[in-house]
Amino acid sequence: MVLELHIWGPAFSLPSIDPQCLAAVAYFSLAVPRENWVLVPSSDPSVSPTNELPALRNGSTWVSRFRNIVDYVRQYSDGSWDLDRGLGEVQRADNIAFSSFLESRGQPLLDLSLYVTSQNYYNHTSPAYASILQWPNQWILPPKLHSAAKTRTEHLGVSSLDLDALEEQRKREHSAAAAAGQVPQNFIKRPRDTVSGLLGKTSQQNQFKLEGLTAELFEPLEEILGEKEYLLSDSAPCSLDCLALGFMALAVVPEMSYTWLRDAMQSKGPGVTSYTGRMLKRCVGNKVDVAQALDGVRSSSSPLPWQAPERVNAVKVGGTLLNTLVDATPIVRDIRNNNRLREAAESSDLSGIEKQALSQYVTGQKKDVFLSMAMVAGGVAALIGYVFHVGLFGVVIEEEAEAQKDEAGDVDLSNLDLSASDFLAA
Repeated sequence: MVLELHIWGPAFSLPSIDPQCLAAVAYFSLAVPRENWVLVPSSDPSVSPTNELPALRNGSTWVSRFRNIVDYVRQYSDGSWDLDRGLGEVQRADNIAFSSFLESRGQPLLDLSLYVTSQNYYNHTSPAYASILQWPNQWILPPKLHSAAKTRTEHLGVSSLDLDALEEQRKREHSAAAAAGQVPQNFIKRPRDTVSGLLGKTSQQNQFKLEGLTAELFEPLEEILGEKEYLLSDSAPCSLDCLALGFMALAVVPEMSYTWLRDAMQSKGPGVTSYTGRMLKRCVGNKVDVAQALDGVRSSSSPLPWQAPERVNAVKVGGTLLNTLVDATPIVRDIRNNNRLREAAESSDLSGIEKQALSQYVTGQKKDVFLSMAMVAGGVAALIGYVFHVGLFGVVIEEEAEAQKDEAGDVDLSNLDLSASDFLAA
């Protein structure tokens, strides 16, 4: 059976816009014979039960995330398609440690470069997604990815890259100052700043932070690579090289409006930059054409067996819109996320310890969801009871008041026999 590797689609002349997907593509290109797999630029996480890409499909079996896919391919092929089979014990430990290091340091930098840097996102990243996504995902997924990247990097404190946030903050400060009478209401807004202008004028501290963040990634990688052909050996690439390619390619290849990440890589890791070019040529071949990849056109000059994704239909559109609506509903969203975690815990590609830990976490999350539901139900019941009580009590009070008013205000004149002369005599 032919394996299907589903990924985020091509962008910036690369096979994918996502580092984990790029790593999976590189691994399959090096390890799996071309006739045994197809590459599907579906760009739709909902194709996978875990709602994640990359996702590998083998019949009814789905496996998500790069490391899980590597483990599954190794087991599926009985070790024949294992790039790490030649590693020694120490090298295997280094492979795990350096992979974790790459993900923890590389992902925030890509988030900052592709999503948080406003000029890069609106001029390049967002249009790249528009070219690979079908309607209505073109309008739904990019804002979600943009928001997620901003959330992941908030702790880094590099605020000057996000012009939108700066503009909103400036508007809030202006409104507060105007309300306090400190500036006239007809204050003319200054033109929107650019990232380079902000960094040059008011954000030297953020500049230093970027220098430190990039140095934490590229300088250790440069030292790890040294004079070797690959990260762990001179003889052959391993899964670590594929993961490194995923992050390094997206750092150096895309043509951005503000190229701070590429410049940092070229200055702090010249050897890693050359290494990335060699790996790209071996794994990907020529530059990837987005239109041809989405149409499933295969080229003899490329090692990638593209297959066109399924076209959108009315059922798919309806499902996407429904999922978007459901995910916007707080408690229902929590239940869906809990179910996805439970499915991941039950998947066969996790170790026993991982399954146990994830199962315990899912159980705790499930209890929290039920507690939230109970609190909401109790609050609604209390509100309804209060409204009903106050309304009924108010009606009773109003009726009693009306009755008292009638008793005090109505006078019986039927038995009153008093003439005008008697009244005056009195």
